[in-house]
Parts: sequence; structure tokens; C-alpha cells
Amino acid sequence: MKSVDASDYTLGVVGAGAMGQGIAQVSVQGGMTVLIQDAREGGAAKAKEAIAGRLRRLVEKGRMAEAEAEAAIGRLHPIEKIDGLAPADAVVEAVFEDLGVKQELFKAIEAVVSADCLITSNTSSIPIASIARVCEKRDRIAGLHFFNPVPLMKLVEVIRAAETSDAAVTALTALGKRMTRTPVVVKDSPGFLVNMGGRAFSTEGLRIAQDQIATPSQIDAVMRDCWHFRMGPFELMDLTGMDVNYPVSQIVYDGYMQDPRIKTAPIHKAMFDAGRFGRKTGGGWFDYQGAEAVGKPSPDHDPAGAEPGPVSLVGDDGRLSTFCRDVGLAVIPDDGACPLLAAPIGKEATEVALEAGADAKRMVCIDLLGDTGARVTIMTAPGADPNQRDTVAAGLIAGGRKVTAIKDSAGFIGQRMAAMVANLGCYMAEIGLATPADIDLAMRLGLNYPKGPLELAEQMGVANCHGILAAAQASTGEDRYRPTGWLRRRATLGLPIHTEA
Repeated sequence: MKSVDASDYTLGVVGAGAMGQGIAQVSVQGGMTVLIQDAREGGAAKAKEAIAGRLRRLVEKGRMAEAEAEAAIGRLHPIEKIDGLAPADAVVEAVFEDLGVKQELFKAIEAVVSADCLITSNTSSIPIASIARVCEKRDRIAGLHFFNPVPLMKLVEVIRAAETSDAAVTALTALGKRMTRTPVVVKDSPGFLVNMGGRAFSTEGLRIAQDQIATPSQIDAVMRDCWHFRMGPFELMDLTGMDVNYPVSQIVYDGYMQDPRIKTAPIHKAMFDAGRFGRKTGGGWFDYQGAEAVGKPSPDHDPAGAEPGPVSLVGDDGRLSTFCRDVGLAVIPDDGACPLLAAPIGKEATEVALEAGADAKRMVCIDLLGDTGARVTIMTAPGADPNQRDTVAAGLIAGGRKVTAIKDSAGFIGQRMAAMVANLGCYMAEIGLATPADIDLAMRLGLNYPKGPLELAEQMGVANCHGILAAAQASTGEDRYRPTGWLRRRATLGLPIHTEA
């Protein structure tokens, strides 16, 4: 097996669509010779023209030296037939997602390349082992899963199949680095790491909306403003498209034997069936003119002219009184008429009122677990007095915060979603999908999460994260919210979430 650092290292790329072009581009930028092939007549030559154009635009923008760009273009060689891959030291397949097509292609590649040539697939959904089963030398077969657009997305998943050798994994990790990507080694599994790990963010948002606790616009705003995700789950689904994210959700769900923790919601399928795929069709969860959402409902609560007033605190552990002081809410002993303010972790407003023996009609719960600097989420129990809610909302708005008012829920919006993301990350660590550190790294790079899922559990407090999930499971009776053994043990023992066995 040739050293990946060799000056004459040659990579073959089969499939000259967007992904294949991106892989070829970062490879020639990494100093490798690239042979690019496509089944379409002239497809490889057109791909070279497109890549050359992008590299020259980098020169125009001052991001690349002209000599460097021209040298990279000179290392890119279109080929018409598979047998032109014979000199390759490694090959990346980037054709469409069809197992039969990939198996036939791998057999054809194996017939022309050398015995120590690495052969990889960029598949995002097909198990590598199912492709490798038709090959003669399976120890050199692996996945090399890039993310679109490849030149901008730094992550590459190195997928180890059942028979992939350690030497192949080591070489592919080095290859990813030479491509200026950040490689993460992942076990061969449905959705690999990033597509699996991303399920919690979308499916829990869908569940909250399905249960009419909050609107898509409210959920997105809370996850952006209070938890610092670049996009909320509904904006993200509209960007990727329901024609992509719904089938992927089903593939991962079925691949994990229909584990309730990654089950999507009926409204997801309804949107897919209706052909409302998002931006690409002009409408998904929101309507679009081009890339811009139009007529999007406001996530901000309007207290309809209500005036701020004093509140009485229920079950304060110090966080709530400090928040009230910071935001300017006056706190008084309960006078029998003022709003009762609580800051539960994992509990419903209904439950808080019953436990405290308080008037549920006056109870207003506020989420302090996320960032409350720009937006605050409040919730009330069924039958609550809206005037009490609006008095609190008016005070929060006067204190410079936007307010999202939702229906009763164990864990508000942000607590539930953050805990579900964290729990799924813990599950991936539990089954050895990747190391805890690599799980966090992959989710930050692959999905632009502000923190990896295990880092998110640490931020929330491991015991808090466990408590939120246990409360949601008790409230709903659903195993969807069951805490992983990884999370439960570390919460019980008071250990950091990254502690390995």
C-alpha cells in the first residue's frame, strides 16, 4: 500500500456530479493526481471545466495563488472508462444511491486496480459491508463519506466495515487529512454518525409541533436564540428538503430496528406526501420566494397591551430570583392575585403547581436552562389565566427580552430538544459508533452544531439532562425519552459525560 504522503499519489473519483467534483477539487488542492470518470459521455471533461472555474474564482477572490490553482488544475485528468483507473492508489465512488449499481461498479473497479488499491464509497445511507460483499479483497473496502459542498464542509467520515483492515483505516484517515478534511473514524451502521446523530434535532422538533405545544416558527427561534443553533429544525428541513430528510429518517429508523428515540412524526410524512419539500418547491414548513421565507409567522408573544407587574416565586433555588433582578421583574410575597413564577427543569407547569399546592391558573413557568439574554420561553398549564401570562411577558419584554409563549410541556422546547440531542449522542458513544470526542467533533463539523451532543449534556448538567428525559418519559409514557445507560450511569455517579468505561 503506497504512502498517502507520496508526491505521485493518485486518486480515482467515479461519478462527476456535485459530490464527485467536490472530492476531486479538494484532492487536487491537496497535491494529488486525480483521475475523474463519469458514465455520461463527456461528463468527466465538463467536471474538469467546472472545477477549474471554481479554482480560478478563488484566485480572483485572493484566496489562492494563480500558480497554485493552475498546478491543481493540471493534476486533474478526465478519463472515459473504468479501466483508466488502473494507476490509482485509492478510488472514491460517488454515484447515486443504488446498492446494485454500486456493487457492479465495485466489481469493475476491483478488476482493473492494483491489489493494494483502496476502494471506497461516498454513500450516505448504504452499509459499506453490503457493497463489499461482492468484492474479492474486502479488507481494502471502506466508506469515505464527505458532506456537501465538499470544499466548505471540513468533515469526512471514514467508515470501517466488518472486514476493513486497520491499515486501510489508517491510510484513509491520512488521505482525508491530505485532502484538508478532518477525518473521523466511524463504525459501519445505518446513517453512519452524522446522519444518525442529526435525527434527534429534527424529530423532537416535529414531535413538539405535532403535539401543538409550539409552532415551527417558535421552535426554530428558541433553538437559534436560546441554544445557538445556526438554524432551527424546520428551517433546516426546508433547506435540505423533505424529499431528502424524510427518507433518510426512515432509513435510519428502520436500520435501528425502529428505535422510538429516532422515530419521526406523522406531520413529516404528510409534508413529504404533499410534495412540500421546502425551498426547492417554494413551500415546506414555510413559504418561499427563492431562498427567502415569506409570510413567516412571528415566534414572539404579544401581551396585547398588558403592563408589567410584580411576581411571586415558587421553588426558587437562586436562579430565578437572580434572573428576576437582572431583567427587572419585581418580586413580592404571594398576595393571592399576582402571577406565580417558577423555573422547572423537566417538569410541566401542571406538575409544578400540584407539587407546590399553588394556584395553577396563576402559574407561569419560565425556562432558564438555555441562554435568556435575547429570548425567554414561558409556558402555562391548561385553564391558566392569560392575563397572568401576559403580565409576566410584558415584564420580560420591558427587560429587553423577546418572549415565546407555549403550551404545557415537560421540558419546554429547548430542554427537551437539547436533552434528546445529547441522549442520542450518548447512545452513539454507548454502541461504539465513534469515540465520545469524535462524536462531538463530527456533529460540530458535519451539522454546524454549536456544541457536540455530549458537550451539550455537560453544558446542561448531566443530572439535569437525565432528569429532563426521565420526566418526559414519565409524562408521556413513551420509551422515546428513555435515558441511555451511558447517560444514566454518569448522572448517577456524578461523572463527566465523556468518561469512558
